[in-house]
Amino acid sequence: MAETDIERQTVQTLKQFYLLMDQTAVVRRRLVVERLADQSPNRGDIASLQRALESLQTIPGEGDRRQLLIGEGKPIDVDLGYELAELDKDLRYLQGGEARFFEHLAELHPQFSEQVDGAVARLKDVKLNCFITDRDGTINNYCGRYRSSIQSVYNAVFLSRFAKQCTENPVVITSAPLADPGIVNVSVNPEKTLVYAASKGREFIDLKGTRRSYPVAAEKQALLDRLNQQLQALVAQPDLERYSLIGSGFQLKFGQTTIARQDITDSIPAAESAAFLQQIRDIVAELDPSGDNFVIEDTGLDVEVILTIGEGEGLKDFNKGDAVNYLDRELDLQLGKGAQLVCGDTGSDVPMVEAVMAHCPDTWTVFVTRKVELAERVGAACPNHIIVSEPDFLMATLALLSR
Repeated sequence: MAETDIERQTVQTLKQFYLLMDQTAVVRRRLVVERLADQSPNRGDIASLQRALESLQTIPGEGDRRQLLIGEGKPIDVDLGYELAELDKDLRYLQGGEARFFEHLAELHPQFSEQVDGAVARLKDVKLNCFITDRDGTINNYCGRYRSSIQSVYNAVFLSRFAKQCTENPVVITSAPLADPGIVNVSVNPEKTLVYAASKGREFIDLKGTRRSYPVAAEKQALLDRLNQQLQALVAQPDLERYSLIGSGFQLKFGQTTIARQDITDSIPAAESAAFLQQIRDIVAELDPSGDNFVIEDTGLDVEVILTIGEGEGLKDFNKGDAVNYLDRELDLQLGKGAQLVCGDTGSDVPMVEAVMAHCPDTWTVFVTRKVELAERVGAACPNHIIVSEPDFLMATLALLSR
């Protein structure tokens, strides 16, 4: 067995689980390169993914709900729906080919063919300049923990193929950090295929592999550094370490910091989660009593502490619309030329649509949502809008457009 092959293993702790998922990223990157080159996938790598899936399936529990150990032998319930499903889909894609894989997606998702065919029909004759998209919930299925949301082989092949063949400027704008861990770690697209714009677009790696970042005043960066030191000390406490391991974990981003206080399975008792949120609020209030430097956004799962931009009446947090304008200046995206495609799945992605529309009326958008109110908001922002129900629908659309 080669050094980079994955062995079947017993996974008991959350840290062992993360290590196994990191191993799948290495294998998946090799497989993506082969599929993009129209080469037959390496059988040893397929076997590695099979053993990874079998290792996850042996974790105690029922269905997607499994139990791992965290900290000093403390059990925690985890939802492994994403990891189990994406490994299974990768094996079906690699062993059966694209046509049979599409049949499988149609079996999994009602309205798959109807929605995908409709989206392809509307976009097939659109010549794109920019493709600007969110990641999680848009082009990637949701995962209970960011650190284990390793991109699937099929997903990377479809996305990379579309980026290369159908657009001049492919950009992914995510709230996650750039690396360690961040979007670079969980993505398996070939290097220099897409612009990765992380921390809501405050930092990015361009298509040449160069990292750049939005300017932050020295005094604000110093304040953020002090905040991060105090939060690191907080989650280093044995009874609070779990907050750095569940859900989004503890993410040091450029210009902001994210820390989980709950996950999608509600593994933390509500009172404890609320008390942890208050501890964070107290730390921020002590560092920034005037409230001029930080904005706190609480999603119920994650606490985002964000550096403000502007001053006086213009004081605000940095959003994805600001990111679009920043990236346009830095990368010369030429948003006013040609058609543009913007994709998202939440209200925080709508400012991307509005920013691009301000540059180019010939803007198209695909949103992944079942929420009527969000769909209506997207429609009001962009006449050329398409609504689909699942990230897999969007990815299948991109795959068919780039065949």
